[in-house]
Formats: sequence, C-alpha cells, structure tokens
Amino acid sequence: MPSDDAVVIQKGKKQGDPFVITVNCPDKTGLGCDICWIILDFGIYIVKGDFTTDGSWCYIVLWVFPHSTAPTVRWSNVKERLLAVCPSFSVSAYLNEAPPHPVASPVYLFTFCSTDRKGLLHDVTRVLCELELMIQRVKVTTTPDGRVMDLFFITDNLELLHTKKRRDDACEKLHAVLGESCTNVDIRSAGYKHDGVLAISSLSLTAAGELFKTELSKKEDHSHALSADVKKLKRANVLIDNSLSPAHSLLQIHCVDHKGFLYDIMRVLKDFDIQIAYGRFSPVNEGHRELDLFIRQRDGLKIVNIEKQEKLISRLKLEMLHPWRVVISNRGPDMELLVANPVELSGRGRPQVFYDATLALKVLGICVFSAEIGRYSTENGEWEVYRFLLEENCKYKLGSMVVRTQIVDKVRRTLMGWSF
Repeated sequence: MPSDDAVVIQKGKKQGDPFVITVNCPDKTGLGCDICWIILDFGIYIVKGDFTTDGSWCYIVLWVFPHSTAPTVRWSNVKERLLAVCPSFSVSAYLNEAPPHPVASPVYLFTFCSTDRKGLLHDVTRVLCELELMIQRVKVTTTPDGRVMDLFFITDNLELLHTKKRRDDACEKLHAVLGESCTNVDIRSAGYKHDGVLAISSLSLTAAGELFKTELSKKEDHSHALSADVKKLKRANVLIDNSLSPAHSLLQIHCVDHKGFLYDIMRVLKDFDIQIAYGRFSPVNEGHRELDLFIRQRDGLKIVNIEKQEKLISRLKLEMLHPWRVVISNRGPDMELLVANPVELSGRGRPQVFYDATLALKVLGICVFSAEIGRYSTENGEWEVYRFLLEENCKYKLGSMVVRTQIVDKVRRTLMGWSF
C-alpha cells in the first residue's frame, strides 16, 4: 500500500469553502479515471482541479463538494478508497507497468420483504450507498397484495460483509428506514464472485435502436428531445492542437457542465490508453466547463495521426453530448423506463446511476413494479442498462406523450446533476 500521506483531504478554511483532495503518488495510465470514479461513487462534485505528472510520479489537486442529493459522505472512507487505487512506490510502478489484475469480490444476496410505497426502492438504494455496498444486480417484484420482495446482489467496497457485525449493521440501518413493515431481512453469500455482470434480458429492436444510436435525433418530438437541454448540449467544442508543445498534444474541451463530467473525459482517455502530463479543470462559467489537458500516447508520442485525432474527438463529443441514454418504451401493455451508459473497457460500469434514477422516480411519485440491471453489447462497445417497469397511478397517465417526456426529462436532469 502507498504511504498514508499519498492522499490528503482538507476541509475548507471557512463555511462554504470546498474540501481539497490532494493525491501525490506514482503514476499509472488510468489513475485519473480511477480517482474520478471513486469521487463520483461517493456523490462528490468536483469544482476545479489540477493535474501534473512526469510520467512516473503524479500530483493531483481537486476542489470538491458533496453533491446536494448525495448520501452522507464519510471522508475517512473516501481517503481509504483513494489510497487503494494509488500505486505503491516500486520498480513496476516507476516503470509504469500494468498493475496486477484485481481480485474479484465475493457477491452477497441481500433480500427483504416490505409493504410497497412510493420511493421505497430509492430509500433502500440510499442505505446501500451509505454503507458502501455496490449494487451489481437487482430483482424487484411486487405481489398482488401490495408487498414487495427485493433481491439485491451486492459487493462490499470495504470487504467486510463476511463479518457478522457488518451484516447486522446493514440490516439494522435498513430496518430504521423501512420501519415495522420490513420483514425477512437477510444477507448471505451468493456463492460466487463478481467477475462480470449478466446480460440484460431481451430488448425490443425499437428500444435498442433509440438507446444505442451514435447520434442524437434531429426530430424534436423524439423521446430524447428535451429540446432546450439538447440544444444546450450540442454546444460542445473539442480541439487537439499540436503547435504549442514539442512533446505533447493540447486537448481543449468546452461544453455544458454535468455530474461526472471529469470522469467521462478520463474514462475515454483511459480507454484510448492516453496519458496526461498536465491539466487544468476550470470552475463552472455560466453553466459551462473548460478543460485543458496536455496529453500523449502510451509510447510517449504526440497524437499527430489525423484519423486517431478524429476518433478521439468524436468519442469525446459523444460522451459530452450524450453521457446517458434515457427512453421510455412499451413493454406489452406497460411502460418501461430504460437508462443506459457506456461501460469502461475494463468492464467497470458507472456509479450512482441506479441511485439517481430511483431518486427521480421518487420525486415524481412513481412506483417501480420491477427493476433489472444488466449489460448489452453493441458494435460500439458494451453498455450497462437499467430497466424500470413503472406502475400506473392516478397522478400520471403513462400512456401520455407529455407525461413520458416529463419522466425522461426528470430522470435525465437528475443524472446530469442539473437543477433539482
């Protein structure tokens, strides 16, 4: 493990000042992505940041706040998780060799029964997030008598769920949230380790076509449309300039801000095996972000090949314009909310998606009849898909196009971290 001072978290000097996270450790390709993933997993918002590395050692400073809708942040746990992804000082780290493949975490089955109510799924999800239990799969079913039977397949970021105390604490916190209506709470080993997520059950061709298209629809009545948001998102500029540095390409990005903005960029650079030498992430200005990164390929060379430049720019623009896919489709006589996001080449999905989607549905007062998480492969890569079968109620007539657009808009804006 790296030295304890490899990660330092300082509270703001006065009320309203951001926390400052400093990471000072050996470098590795994808370290920035790993750090941003953990920060996003805790529901923390990055205000601004600086990155510096000589290829062997890196120094990262991030100014952050807990997001207004995030679970309670335990900063000691944030530090512990960040230390876990920092390479130790060793010959292999100095030479920037690939780290050993991480050991798969054991999967646990978390089950409970409860009386159904609006927001139930999100309340349970919030408890699991605060306990740092990662949801890998979920199966939510509602019985005719108004009760729910939920099965969560989870892994433990703290690797302590094999202990009785950890399991008892989780059950106790769930009881505190759900009250006396909660029965049959149980956590036990699922009998296997997490080495991949199961494929999602079959999607209709129409739903798959909407979710995994490579360009935004130009039709204003499209279920993605949310016209004001889409027009705002289309103002994204990505440039690569090779004239300012003899050793590095300058990557400049200017686009609308959203939750996980820096993670999305770092994820693409990690997938392209690109290293960052220096970067600056500016605060929001009228809802937009500016990011300047001096980058190079893993072989130490600038990105001069035009085809490689175009591929990188195209991928970054797609991530900035469309970080999530949100649609509502028909599933027999019922309505189904579908949310999809790209998966890293390493196989890791995006954190907080299930949390934010269920939060939006809770605010809207819409109950979920069943839910499912799985993977879907396309020619453009693998996607993580979240399916929510929605219950009809007197407040919302789900067959109405206006209501569908309202639901998609709310879910999308919650995922983006825009005004709640």
